Amino acid sequence: MLSPSQGKLVRNGEERKSVICIEGNIASGKTTCLEYFSKTSNIEVLTEPVSKWRNVQGHNPLALMYQDPERWGLTLQTYVQLTMLDRHLSTVAAPVRMMERSIYSAKYIFVENLYKSGKMPEVDFAVLSEWFEWIVKNIAIPVDLIVYLQTTPQTCYERLKQRCREEERVIPMEYLEAIHNLYEDWLIKQTSFKVPAPVLVISADDDLQKMLHQYEENRERILTARRA
Repeated sequence: MLSPSQGKLVRNGEERKSVICIEGNIASGKTTCLEYFSKTSNIEVLTEPVSKWRNVQGHNPLALMYQDPERWGLTLQTYVQLTMLDRHLSTVAAPVRMMERSIYSAKYIFVENLYKSGKMPEVDFAVLSEWFEWIVKNIAIPVDLIVYLQTTPQTCYERLKQRCREEERVIPMEYLEAIHNLYEDWLIKQTSFKVPAPVLVISADDDLQKMLHQYEENRERILTARRA
């Protein structure tokens, strides 16, 4: 149940948990990061609800969006916004909630890219933007730390080809470069949109063993993140 508090709706009866969002380009290593921290007893990991995006009552809006973004971008991103909001508001038992991406990057990165690339009509962008602004204005969506897995587009492209996910076969290098630039503007230069939390940047071009070492080195900082 949600109850109003300080002008925003908040989940009623649940103690405030620490919220960590793992952000980064496609194939930047988010899954590996989440799997590493999922073995820690006081963390509950929430992955992106990709299975939902692939199957909405028998339909696959994720695949449709990659095939024809101008037609299906609004359809997918409306559902992404809903499912990511659900991730933010879901009840977790552990004291730390670690999420794969966030409702913020859904809007600031992926919706923005569709619009800037000319693949989302202005009216669709306006509708999604108004929905997003209403959500963040009226619902408390706290984030304590953003962990940005910073990768080069080339690294992401090579990893993408190796993992061979069906919907991702049509993703060109240019798309990864555009997503990278939007992430850099948002989280590094901080010139595009308001950043909702402190940012921890982890270079993520390295191989698995080096990445696991970096996660261990940063474990304490990540687990103790908590905004006042």
